[in-house]
Amino acid sequence: MAKRLKTLRLILGDQLNHQHSWFNDEQDDITYVLMEMRQETDYVVHHIQKVVAFFSAMRNFGNYLRNKDFQVIYLSINDPENLQNLDKNLNKIISEKNIEKFEYQFPDEYRLDEQLKKFSKHLHIKSEAFDSEHFFTKRDDLEKFYEGKKQLTMEYFYRYMREKNNILMATEKDPEGGKWNFDKSNRKKWTGDPEIPHERGFRKDVSKILKEIEQAEIKTMGSLDEKKFNWPTSREDSLSVLNYFCKNLLIHFGDFQDALHTEQEYLFHSRLSFSMNSKMLSPREVVDSVIDFYYEHRDTIDISQVEGFVRQILGWREYMRGIYWKEMPGYRRANKLDNQNKLPEFYWNAETKMNCLHHSIKNSLENAYAHHIQRLMITGNYALLTQTHPDEVDHWYLGIYIDAIEWVEITNTRGMSQFADGGIVATKPYVSSGSYINKMSNYCKNCHYKVSKKTEEDACPFNSLYWNFLDSKREYLKGNQRMKMMFSLLDKKDPGELEKIRKRAKKIISNPSIF
Repeated sequence: MAKRLKTLRLILGDQLNHQHSWFNDEQDDITYVLMEMRQETDYVVHHIQKVVAFFSAMRNFGNYLRNKDFQVIYLSINDPENLQNLDKNLNKIISEKNIEKFEYQFPDEYRLDEQLKKFSKHLHIKSEAFDSEHFFTKRDDLEKFYEGKKQLTMEYFYRYMREKNNILMATEKDPEGGKWNFDKSNRKKWTGDPEIPHERGFRKDVSKILKEIEQAEIKTMGSLDEKKFNWPTSREDSLSVLNYFCKNLLIHFGDFQDALHTEQEYLFHSRLSFSMNSKMLSPREVVDSVIDFYYEHRDTIDISQVEGFVRQILGWREYMRGIYWKEMPGYRRANKLDNQNKLPEFYWNAETKMNCLHHSIKNSLENAYAHHIQRLMITGNYALLTQTHPDEVDHWYLGIYIDAIEWVEITNTRGMSQFADGGIVATKPYVSSGSYINKMSNYCKNCHYKVSKKTEEDACPFNSLYWNFLDSKREYLKGNQRMKMMFSLLDKKDPGELEKIRKRAKKIISNPSIF
């Protein structure tokens, strides 16, 4: 048997996969390296809880490997040996340890993929890249699936994924429950009933890590109670959150997945996205666990609750990753609506009289979290209606959310939320006036502004912004069939009313701080 080369294996901060086949190999002459680096903390301003979560999860993973007697090099953020750059750290270790082969898992971010390909190309030793063994699909599966098709409709990809993986299928071709999609059952407004169980919390003391981050002078946003950190940062934590979701929240997840409420931060949502995006949990085990629990409790849990959850992971999550690898690197520069404005300052402090934005941003700053409708129809909707440059929106979303990694953030933000890709992800811009927000939430109830008014001083800003957006972006959107009815309504507006709308919208866009 040939002697194994002395090998260095890199594990990135979002590759904390306990079940990877790497760990089944003979471990002689293999060293694993994990690094906390300024390269990764500084490319955008991150939420303090996001930095703490990644450092904590990486350290737990490093300890897990050490407890299995694997050889581990761990460079913490203030380690004097840490050169704060991936290439520099790897070159130093390869030289000092006389490494003969370098191995890494395919990164999920384009910039790191390019960096590691370039680094490996210039190495004087052997190198090899491996699959991360996390997703249901390969990077190029979606591109192959849509080859020759004019439009990338997620629903068809989702159905294909259901059939291929035999998930919620009654037969090889027929979906369980007689329908592929129960989205129309997933739009209920929550008004206090049923009671929402408290989230599976942790209240961890992270003061040590927080002190190290402050010592390193890393610039962050948001807030953190150092003795009440509330996110899963180990596989055990993550499995506990998954189990809690199945037992306590799944029963009403689908009904209220689009709901919004001033007194509820998480509603019936699972809070599993960080665990999955860091790979402490695999999407397959999450989906399997939820479906197994459903099958055991079919007398009390409706299929619409489960299908809505499965669609987010098996459909939307895999779809967005496929779009990312199909469209990068050009995707990160897309600005098809030619929006140029700055993101309002209140996105960093929640100081606005608009109740919906205040609560959604406050939740984001305090918890590094907001669910998909808060992101899409509140903060994203407002950014698009005020014609904010997608770069501004990207940087905020990528920094503020604990689960934000570029492959999933940019497709949701620049594509779904901002329509900057011109319709690759979404078939129309997801914009609305205040009426949708009022329909799905209690935000409008105690707001400074009146959702029923259009252009008065106390009128909901979303109302004039909505019609102004349609008016100012007509040339970009006039060929979109799904916008036909709204443009027809716009055309029927009295010229005097339209002028008032434009004037009010201009004031809001020019002076966001006073609103």
